[in-house]
Amino acid sequence: MKLEICCYSIDDIIVAAQSGADRIEFCAGRSDGGLTPSYGDLLQLSQLNLPIPIHPIIRPRGGDFYYSQSEINTMINDIKLVHDLNFAGVVFGALTLSATLDIENLTRLIEAAKGLSLTFHRAFDICKNPLITLEQLHDLGFHRLLTSGQKNTALEGINLIEQLHNSSKNLIIMPGCGIKSANLQQFINIGLSEFHSSATKTILSPMRHQNSDVNMSHTQNNESLRYTIDINEVQKMKYLIENTKSTYSIND
Repeated sequence: MKLEICCYSIDDIIVAAQSGADRIEFCAGRSDGGLTPSYGDLLQLSQLNLPIPIHPIIRPRGGDFYYSQSEINTMINDIKLVHDLNFAGVVFGALTLSATLDIENLTRLIEAAKGLSLTFHRAFDICKNPLITLEQLHDLGFHRLLTSGQKNTALEGINLIEQLHNSSKNLIIMPGCGIKSANLQQFINIGLSEFHSSATKTILSPMRHQNSDVNMSHTQNNESLRYTIDINEVQKMKYLIENTKSTYSIND
């Protein structure tokens, strides 16, 4: 079993790797739910040669997953960059106006990502006909699906997640959105093998002066706070996974 941690900075990636994460999804744009990291971050990260697979997300903007041709072209160029920088995998998705898979453009994206591990992200969670979509993702050649079971949290969507897992051929079903040590066992119990968590905590900004009359974000975030990886939470989840492995091996 594997624990994937979603990280929004290089510093957090290093902490997550040191805390026991098996794989990293690397994103920018936390308030948008994850956007393509910058070239500067990707280049710097590739030069660190960290001993852990890192899968950058390829998502040019927030909002829906119906993309213009210029956006698709940007995604293709970003995937080629990720490939050239020798990352292990990539995370992306694209839909039609009817919330079905954009097979034509996904095929182009997959071609650019040849040789990389492919994860289809939570665009799946707004798709029509999840079981049909699952079959299409398998046929396209994706290796895993990140999903909250078409609900706001994976715990709310656990029934569909279990159904997807039981219906999947060799496509890995990876639950994400709200996965933490307090509920991880429920996902282990339905037979899943990979788990996605942001394992986030907030800390105070180290800046000694704050101007409460100014906010740089249209979402009105509290900018006196920062988000970072909760080391204890990563270690607790990793312990649960390893303990379950040990239990299975003893029973076998």
